[in-house]
Amino acid sequence: MSPPASSLNATHDPGLRSWVPSANLPGGDFPIQNLPFAVFRRAGSGENYRGGVAIGEQVLDLGALDMLGRITGVAAEALAACTESTLNSFMALGPEAWSALRRSLSQTLRADSPQAAELGAALVPQSAAEFRVPAHIGGFTDFYASIHHATAVGRLFRPDNPLLPNYKWVPIAYHGRASSIRVSGQEFARPVGQILPPGADRPELSACERLDYELEIGVFIGPRNELGSRVPIAEAEAHVFGLCLLNDWSARDVQAWEYQPLGPFLAKNFATTISPWIV
Repeated sequence: MSPPASSLNATHDPGLRSWVPSANLPGGDFPIQNLPFAVFRRAGSGENYRGGVAIGEQVLDLGALDMLGRITGVAAEALAACTESTLNSFMALGPEAWSALRRSLSQTLRADSPQAAELGAALVPQSAAEFRVPAHIGGFTDFYASIHHATAVGRLFRPDNPLLPNYKWVPIAYHGRASSIRVSGQEFARPVGQILPPGADRPELSACERLDYELEIGVFIGPRNELGSRVPIAEAEAHVFGLCLLNDWSARDVQAWEYQPLGPFLAKNFATTISPWIV
């Protein structure tokens, strides 16, 4: 089995520098050691969306890089998959292909790369790009991240019994609405639902007045497993393509009335926003 793509290797060498000047600035989000993936196009254009990699304040256009034909072997197959409008085909290739492309991209973007001169035209400023959700998401599951998270949320609705006993035995989660996932920065409608006012015995249909969000981590899964089959814990990391930042939005006043006995519904399905970059 291939080592997980998250294993540290030569691409993470803190001494590496890039021919892209903004990638070498202290405290930058996207040095050459990072190289996260996204799907983008030039803002306001009719171009097709395609894969890109962040380097400094720029996006390396993977469609343009593929057309140059400088990448070979397994990495070339992975690069070709990144020219599609989502990253699903690339994600499905698995850790060997992910790592091969990462090594090639790192070598291509290093300060001593012989390709630096011809690749300048393949850079697009991030400020001039527009992004979309980087993969087609067929479904997602929202988990409590820790006992502290479970207790804090439980205290909102059950202050006398915030942590239910099953938390210590099984993963506590619900399946979310994949169709309302958006890239951060987009607007969405304020949710409307049934709310039970304090002291009332009947709910009212009203716009949410207790809109909330939680900063979370999203996990993108690459290679699939067949329905009904299990992934051994020792092999689980090989299925993880990467991580993103995620805002989990909630209509807390709607949630307080509707969540029992089957869990979240309208209070949680109106919006989930994610960063465009998968690290």
